[in-house]
Amino acid sequence: MFCLRYVLAFSVALLTANVALAADDEELYFVDAHSQMARGLDVKTIIPLMNEAGVWHTILSARNDRSPQEVAYFAGLHPERITAAVRSKGKDFNNNSQKFSKLLRRQTDNPIFKALAETILFHAKKGKKAPRIQVKAGSPQNEKLLIIAAHNRWPFVAHYEFSAAGWDKGKLLEQFEAMVEDYPRLPFVLIHMGQLDSKEARRLIDAHPNVYFMMSHSNPITVASSQSQPWVNMFEGGALAPDWTALAIDHPDRFILAFDNVWPEFWGKFYLDQAVLWRAALNKLPPKVAHALAHGNAERLWNLPPKPPQHPTTGQ
Repeated sequence: MFCLRYVLAFSVALLTANVALAADDEELYFVDAHSQMARGLDVKTIIPLMNEAGVWHTILSARNDRSPQEVAYFAGLHPERITAAVRSKGKDFNNNSQKFSKLLRRQTDNPIFKALAETILFHAKKGKKAPRIQVKAGSPQNEKLLIIAAHNRWPFVAHYEFSAAGWDKGKLLEQFEAMVEDYPRLPFVLIHMGQLDSKEARRLIDAHPNVYFMMSHSNPITVASSQSQPWVNMFEGGALAPDWTALAIDHPDRFILAFDNVWPEFWGKFYLDQAVLWRAALNKLPPKVAHALAHGNAERLWNLPPKPPQHPTTGQ
């Protein structure tokens, strides 16, 4: 599935990073703040893959025809490792159908759900796999999700692909910022960095104390595998680029690691290679910053307990 450019980009990154694991790398574990369980994924592979990647905890949601109840059951089997997230994405959300309210109730009535998965507000077309989606921040269906997030004190994960929006980018940013200001006590997390550069991210951080950035799809591996999409590449070689390094050091509480494993094929080498790359890059940052980005911020925002020392993950 993935092109030769991905293989070459990752090889260069590894050579530049000198990623032979040091003794203290075991201490830097990950929380994956957003991944998905789609049709065709064998759930029995998830925990072993997390162990291999050094991911202690994953916030997981259903997609396609995988039911939220399957995620709930899986989270019940592994409560230390998996948090079930309320799914909203789909045609029922896009159209605000009656089925959407029922979908939400079936999940929010179950206490196993302790997070809200991403809310698709602007999504560019992805070939034949995903259509273009645009839902206004002030729409009734989005207001339902905002109320659920605020009531449960769950971060609101906003999916905006600002750069892919073209001429609509400025208008969508205005909608997002108005929503953020309407709910000043609610954390708003822009998945995939919102496709914003470091200057744009710094402006939002300076302007809004409740805006955070999820670092999914923001490394050379994902960028190379999806050449047609304007994902942010936070890397320069095997480390974070100087501008992103400076912003992370200035605001270590605003960045959250996530992998967003979308399709079954993402749960494999693609996932493990990103974990190696992220571990090498984060270990170049001051330790407090590295731990905040790798797991601390997710644990704080989603009220997750830290990894017990008697339950190591391999991180290899």
